[in-house]
Amino acid sequence: MLDLRIENGTILTMDPGLPVVRALGVWRGRVFAVGDAAAAMPARDVLDLRGATVIPGFVDAHVHLAWTGLKARAASVAPSRDAEAMLRVIAEAALRTPEGGWVDVGGYDQRPLGRHLTAAELDSVSAGRKVFVTHDSGHACLVNSAVLAMLPDGVRHEDALLTEGDMAAVRRLRWPYAIAELVGAIEHAGRECRAQGVTAVSEAGIAGGLVGHTPVELAAYQAAREAGRLPVRARLMVAADVLHSVAAHPDDDIPRALDLGVRTGFGDEWLSIGALKVFTDGGMMARTAALTEPYAGTDDGGVLADDPAALTETIVAGHRAGWQLAVHAIGDRAVDLALDAIALAQKLKPAVARHRIEHAGLVRPDQLARFAELGVTAVVQPDFLWCFGDDYAQIMGPGRADWLYRGAGFLRSGVRLAASSDRPVTEGPPLRAIQFMAARLTSGGRLVGADERLSVAEALRAYTTGAAAACGWEDDLGALTPGRLADFVVLEENPLETEVSRIAEITIRDTYLGGSPQ
Repeated sequence: MLDLRIENGTILTMDPGLPVVRALGVWRGRVFAVGDAAAAMPARDVLDLRGATVIPGFVDAHVHLAWTGLKARAASVAPSRDAEAMLRVIAEAALRTPEGGWVDVGGYDQRPLGRHLTAAELDSVSAGRKVFVTHDSGHACLVNSAVLAMLPDGVRHEDALLTEGDMAAVRRLRWPYAIAELVGAIEHAGRECRAQGVTAVSEAGIAGGLVGHTPVELAAYQAAREAGRLPVRARLMVAADVLHSVAAHPDDDIPRALDLGVRTGFGDEWLSIGALKVFTDGGMMARTAALTEPYAGTDDGGVLADDPAALTETIVAGHRAGWQLAVHAIGDRAVDLALDAIALAQKLKPAVARHRIEHAGLVRPDQLARFAELGVTAVVQPDFLWCFGDDYAQIMGPGRADWLYRGAGFLRSGVRLAASSDRPVTEGPPLRAIQFMAARLTSGGRLVGADERLSVAEALRAYTTGAAAACGWEDDLGALTPGRLADFVVLEENPLETEVSRIAEITIRDTYLGGSPQ
């Protein structure tokens, strides 16, 4: 007997052989049967869709759960248009902070203000506390003089501003966050994801670099799961700087590793280790993404995260040790470096690794074939262009704007495509991202890359089967076929039949994991 039978609606399975069925059966948390076979089986419970549509649960291939939850609880200076108003927010937060403590502030973006706040301005409202203002991109921060005085020699800053690896030095001063605090943050972000139809995520970096919160960050996710406070399935990328040299046997070819040799794939269907996260450049919001030609109207082409030889060595070492690689590369110069390093790694040690390039924000036409040749998945964030596309198109100029966060160009070139949010850089609801992928219209109404439009079906696949495959979940998630986990979303309307301009407005009735509702 089935545990649950779903009927009286439209079920989009994402299975090319049987794309639409009217019934689905669940047993022990997995899909047991579909179509007529499921309709004929008895069940303990029946879900009457009343004409609604079911799709596989969205897989968000690149998120930051802990950062999302912590940002939601921090003081926010958004929308960052008025310096006096921003400083008032920081002053109020400082007064709520114990003497000598850290004042965590989010929502910062220099673009609306037209400049960065200064250390002197932060000092004027810090009340003797340490002020840490995180840029919305995650690639820059502002700090007051109390923090600047704590920085090691050699850390670069322009007044209060630190970017990329220099910002990482501030993060190392700020952490560790307590596991209990991180559990609360993870739960908050997971519930936000699940409310938007996301059932599984790839956490884009723990325990180090720009994205970590404590050297024992995995323990926070494990504690969340043990306490029933992990609302979504999670595969955790490990920051590359956490790996260290190990005395493995020479025949094993493991130059760097985590202790015990843990790597990509360890874990279970709820919590597991994912890719090795490697940063090669910064971000477009902070103007630190590495470009081959400068940002329009400037002589600034962004920055690489480290010396190219050192970045290449990190990528090659990770590949040799058996990791899937998730290489952050936004600008086309960083994409060149990432592709070259992956090509070298495959030459030195051929393997079926299914490496990923995270963001692939600006990809030249000549780079598309290299993605396909190397079998590299492009993990893009369509919502970036919905939110920031007007600005990004302007700073790229008319000659490059159509190359931003591509869609159809990847598919035409035979490149695997996965969609994601990079939450909390944007709120990242998948339905809004799917609408953007099909329309390529920004929130301001600007058309960016008309030739990169996807069909709605292609956009759905990028957020289901494509994202699941990018995370190594293709046998369990992304489609509703017998044997896969029964993770699905109930929508009031069928996105394949809804006007593209209304897809973001489709109501999510409920989200199920393993056949159980939210």
